[in-house]
Amino acid sequence: MTSPLERAGLRPRVDKALAAFLAAQRTRLLAIDDALADVADALEAFVLRGGKRLRPAFAYWGYRGAGGIDSDHVVTAVAALELVQAGALIHDDLMDRSDTRRGEPSVHKRFAARHAAAAWRGPAGAFGDNAAVLLGDLALVWSDELLHGSGVALEDLARARPVFDEMRTEVTVGQYLDVLTPVTGDTSAARASKVARYKSAKYTVERPLLMGAALAAATPAQLAAYSGFGLPLGEAFQLRDDVLGVFGDPEVTGKPAGDDLREGKRTYLIAAAYETLSAAGRAEVERGLGDPGLDEQGVSRLRAIITGSGAPARTEARIAALTEEALAALEAAEVEPEARAVLLELADAAVRRTV
Repeated sequence: MTSPLERAGLRPRVDKALAAFLAAQRTRLLAIDDALADVADALEAFVLRGGKRLRPAFAYWGYRGAGGIDSDHVVTAVAALELVQAGALIHDDLMDRSDTRRGEPSVHKRFAARHAAAAWRGPAGAFGDNAAVLLGDLALVWSDELLHGSGVALEDLARARPVFDEMRTEVTVGQYLDVLTPVTGDTSAARASKVARYKSAKYTVERPLLMGAALAAATPAQLAAYSGFGLPLGEAFQLRDDVLGVFGDPEVTGKPAGDDLREGKRTYLIAAAYETLSAAGRAEVERGLGDPGLDEQGVSRLRAIITGSGAPARTEARIAALTEEALAALEAAEVEPEARAVLLELADAAVRRTV
């Protein structure tokens, strides 16, 4: 069965648009200084190596569902979402001190290694951190360039631009809430849900759908239906990510086991555990949560406590409820039949994934 990410040849078309754009940017960078080859190499590797292309898929099928006609210009426009994703992930890895992404060194680690290999002056780690900040910023800047250079008609871009801007604001402040929550110690389900919505749910599903719909001049009813579908589905997507962050297989996820525990993430999964744990159980979780030196034995112990609390089962139930809410909204929506079918498949892929 063809993956929903491959329908209409979308994934290779998005990859082609990104590769062409990044090749042009490489030429531009090298005209400034040959040293910028490292920047071009890193961003090409990060953007073109792996990635599900989920956000362009939701945007494209949101566009088609609202009556939009397929074109390479639209595919290029929605490919800009992958550069937003790249910028967010590069910064996220830096803030979380993650060593790997998709099984390869994260950007700050890549540039720290480049510094060490060249025996440059000063601390390699600081250089890597600085490079990651700048490359993440550059990816976000380039997302604007790719969207506006896509060839989509200006009147269509004018409708989509406010959605694109709102999405980038939301994901940025969502990331801030994500780093704020561990230091305040707020482990409530309400806080975890808000972080999930703004850090991931909106910019993974709802805003891409609305961006595609805006490009197609969707009706207010279609826009409302897409929000009703996209927001709960996006939250379910993030809850699945939270489960994988604790229980995922590093061979599949490309990240070390238990990274979310070492980073002190106060996710819905952790909040659900706190609701039923004894004071002693909470204290033990508190001792390990946010400890960057937490070893495999410590990760296994926290996993056992979380499992014993029933939190994984309650999180799965929440994922199921959110997914049901999303599917009911899509069922009631006025959406083109082919797009509806693909959006249903994308919803299933988003919540049942293992990576």
